[in-house]
Amino acid sequence: MICGIDLGSRNVKIALQKPGEPWEFHQFDTILFYREYGRKQGEELVINFQGLGLPSVDKIISTGYGRNTLQLAGAAQIPEIKAHLLGAVHQTGLQDFTLLDLGGQDSKIIKVRNGKMLDFQTNDKCAASSGRYLENMAEVLGIRLDELSKHHADPVELNSTCAVFGESELIGKIIEGHSIAHLAAGINYTIFKRVQPMLRQLASDTLVFTGGVAHNQALRQIIEKEMSCRVVIPEHPQYNGAIGCCVSAAQ
Repeated sequence: MICGIDLGSRNVKIALQKPGEPWEFHQFDTILFYREYGRKQGEELVINFQGLGLPSVDKIISTGYGRNTLQLAGAAQIPEIKAHLLGAVHQTGLQDFTLLDLGGQDSKIIKVRNGKMLDFQTNDKCAASSGRYLENMAEVLGIRLDELSKHHADPVELNSTCAVFGESELIGKIIEGHSIAHLAAGINYTIFKRVQPMLRQLASDTLVFTGGVAHNQALRQIIEKEMSCRVVIPEHPQYNGAIGCCVSAAQ
């Protein structure tokens, strides 16, 4: 049994792969995961797999937001870029595309040719182009994320480039009397505007969209329209990094 672990900023994603059997996936809140199932011993983090209710594993590969601060005991580590590239190629079967991964607090864009990385850009300096931004803005509107992800038509113009000041700007638009639908569309367009410059630099005819934000269907439609490209969302976009870890182990 191979175990791939993606230590995300918001969630820890685990993929389990056993030859000839279906994938098995698990997700845990990051803080809860560290508090309840991890113990630091020396410079390593020891995971209580039995406490997690997971089967015993033969090989562990880790990646993700937390990999630079914590070494998982008994695990090999690979860079996020490699993990997400391998996961996207494995899930889609594509060899030439641009990969857009929008996670809880960062964004990654990778240009892939012949299944290999040609170039990449990342943004982990600000949460304004991430899932955390969407969560905060949905809370301001008083709606769920799945409701937010339905709207892309007639967006209200939102110009703040900061996740914190963006909330203040949104409150101002609410006071002006704009509808929830148009405000939600404006929020989704804001995410696109944050990553648009990187997407244009690393553009392809096909874009593979992964990460938790890939569940936002409005953003998918916005990207297809504005970038004039085909957008492919794998079956398990949120577990793409963990899947890539397993693929790396298998190789």
